[in-house]
Amino acid sequence: MRTAYIIHGWEGSPDEPMLAWLRARLEERGYAVTAPTMPEPEEPKIGPWVGKLAGVAKPDAEAIFIGHSVGCQAILRYLETLPEGTKVGKVVLIAPWMALDEETIKEEGEKVREVARPWMETPIDFAKVKARAASCTAIFSDNDPFVPLSQKDLFEKELGATIMVEHGKGHFTEGDKVSELPAAIKNIV
Repeated sequence: MRTAYIIHGWEGSPDEPMLAWLRARLEERGYAVTAPTMPEPEEPKIGPWVGKLAGVAKPDAEAIFIGHSVGCQAILRYLETLPEGTKVGKVVLIAPWMALDEETIKEEGEKVREVARPWMETPIDFAKVKARAASCTAIFSDNDPFVPLSQKDLFEKELGATIMVEHGKGHFTEGDKVSELPAAIKNIV
């Protein structure tokens, strides 16, 4: 059976409008979708997030992993832990957050920096991730306040990702008035 795993972002939930819409569209197409609530989403930690994903995912050639924001990092970090020779189907990264900028730190405060630090400073073995994913797509917005468009180069270079740039979608959240993302479905089915 075709399976899909949807991993929300920092301070997020699987019930966010865009993620719920993705889940419904995939279920209509016959996918078994798992969209867990990640541990302590207000203060995400690598270990518990990767552990949660390891506890629910069954990686195989038909499995699709869809992440939003820091959920993208959780997926990448999970994939690098899989045994050599394990291959999953597609990986779709929506607003793949990798680092905080100084303006965000000023606006959000020092606590945000402390939560983000391990995510920013713990390297990801992109070679392992690339070896375990049949394909990767990274979807960016040209006005995302947290994920600069320049990040697309990292995903293109390190993962050979197909890059898509949406116009005016912010960080793809309800606050950005994003409740659907047809580009993601197009790259999955």
